[in-house]
Amino acid sequence: MTFKIGIIADWLRLPFKDSMEACARMGADGVQLYAVEGEMAPENLTPSLIAAKRRIIIDNGLEVAAICGDLGGHGFQLAKDNEWKIEKSKRIVDLALELGSNVVTTHIGVVPEDAVCDTYKIMQEACNRLAEYAFANNAYFAIETGPEPSARLKVFLDSLDSKGVAVNMDPANLVMVTDDDPVEGVYLLKDYIVHTHAKDGILLEKTDPAIVYGFFADGGIGDLRLEDYFKEVPLGQGNVDFDRYLKALEDIGFQGYLTIEREVGENPAADIQMAGRAGCLLPTKQTREPGLYHRHVGRFMRNVNVVGGHPPRRGGGAP
Repeated sequence: MTFKIGIIADWLRLPFKDSMEACARMGADGVQLYAVEGEMAPENLTPSLIAAKRRIIIDNGLEVAAICGDLGGHGFQLAKDNEWKIEKSKRIVDLALELGSNVVTTHIGVVPEDAVCDTYKIMQEACNRLAEYAFANNAYFAIETGPEPSARLKVFLDSLDSKGVAVNMDPANLVMVTDDDPVEGVYLLKDYIVHTHAKDGILLEKTDPAIVYGFFADGGIGDLRLEDYFKEVPLGQGNVDFDRYLKALEDIGFQGYLTIEREVGENPAADIQMAGRAGCLLPTKQTREPGLYHRHVGRFMRNVNVVGGHPPRRGGGAP
């Protein structure tokens, strides 16, 4: 099985057409696009503009792997914010479908351990509404992993009324923040995974994930020094065991995207090129055959050229 490779195009910080051309030159199969604000926000697009952007994507031999609809803040934990967030999320689903994708990735906040507390019920109510809309349109809201252990997320998902809310599997978030095994997470969440991020990281000091994600939700207010707790690094330089992780995705029959995400660093494109030279792309000691990382991501890495640009600084963006 060969997974499709995607790129989160926004970090190239290029005009839309140029970024699509750059992703195509790097050998990507598809792109993930942010649609929360700016030129790609639903309220800023007309049918003709959507058609024009889709034509640019198609003309570059690409497809939309997913749309990012993360509205920030505390996700869907606060009832007072949920009405507008749910309605905007629905419009982002509509946009995704018009662009040829049925996956919208998002953060919903930290699922509490206490399944009978008010916050848990508020999140359930919001996610049931999102799930109902997505399911009716053959789409998914894909929750990004990381704020809670995979086992807790599964219990939450099992409690919902439909499969319209699913999972965007991010192995680095589990490694960096939750100290949870992403391989085990794949098997636990196998019925829900519709999209994945290819990202790597290192846990430096374990702390309560609610503190980390709360820091982002509050706009970075406070004295927390995130660099003391975790570090996002180029693919192949962190603690994600990509051979085991990709083997798990193969085992569950996942056929979707590995979308490369690089949120920090002065030149993410150069970091991706660096990953192509990393030791994890060499044959495994046990088999002397190319590892799974090499087979799936390495084929893409060989085509990567540094295209310039700098990563977007997404204010308040959670890992």
